[in-house]
Amino acid sequence: MADAGSGGAPAYGTLSCMNEQSTRASATPADQYVLTLSCPDKQGIVHAVSSYLFMTGCNIEDSQQFGDHDTGLFFMRVHFSAEPPVTVDKLRASFAAIGDSFHMDWQINRADEKMRIVLMVSKFGHCLNDLLFRARIGALPVEIAAVVSNHTDFAELVGSYDIPFHHIPVTKETKADAEARILEIVRENDVELVVLARYMQVLSDDLCKQLSGRIINIHHSFLPSFKGAKPYHQAHARGVKLIGATAHYVTADLDEGPIIEQEVERVGHDVTPDQLVAVGRDVECQALARAVKWHAERRILLNGRRTVVFA
Repeated sequence: MADAGSGGAPAYGTLSCMNEQSTRASATPADQYVLTLSCPDKQGIVHAVSSYLFMTGCNIEDSQQFGDHDTGLFFMRVHFSAEPPVTVDKLRASFAAIGDSFHMDWQINRADEKMRIVLMVSKFGHCLNDLLFRARIGALPVEIAAVVSNHTDFAELVGSYDIPFHHIPVTKETKADAEARILEIVRENDVELVVLARYMQVLSDDLCKQLSGRIINIHHSFLPSFKGAKPYHQAHARGVKLIGATAHYVTADLDEGPIIEQEVERVGHDVTPDQLVAVGRDVECQALARAVKWHAERRILLNGRRTVVFA
């Protein structure tokens, strides 16, 4: 054991260093934010954004950008960190001048906040079940606020996850009232995204417009081929060798919205329509889960009838 004379000073120095390291290790980590923007392409955008983040004491963790020569638009996603007193409200207020000067469509959000979503389903539950499970284990950065269905088949499943289930039947006569109730659920729960997880009802033009850019559908074909009902049967009739699924934003034009993600599976000539349906379930789940994840992480920007995906 070292005595006070020979070992005391080093011991105190070591203790002091350990205390400093412990203090740094226990310090609260910096808050994480995501900035997304699109605007007419011109010189100086990246400089303006990076200079702003530097001047406000932020640190860029990751940055992705894309200039579309066809549309003349510029797209950017920046993941950055900042320590107090920086807040999301202060960032939004101070960035507004830059946004206005470049005519930007922009958002700043906390990266660690889970996006609140609503799932909608009819009688095919594979996508619903997949999303519920992924959200439960933390594989999706979302909070499922509610599940809406025009049938009661999955009420028990949804209840096992302690998520509110809303049975909203839809007929030709009740369609307007049903959609009004859906909008009410979205607003009451501060929902940012509605996911049609095999919801087999055509939404009205009005609902599509009110939730523009905030509804994702999974269509069980490789769009733009085989739109509408029974696409697997259409594919079988044409003898396809690849089947696919397409996750896309919903617009008033059926199965025509901007495509987010697609997945395919090779099939042989001997596969029946029912077997195509079975094979298709997996690719539907994969494509939809990726689309929801990317949207929740604010990696998707609309570019007219297309999307820019910073995956």
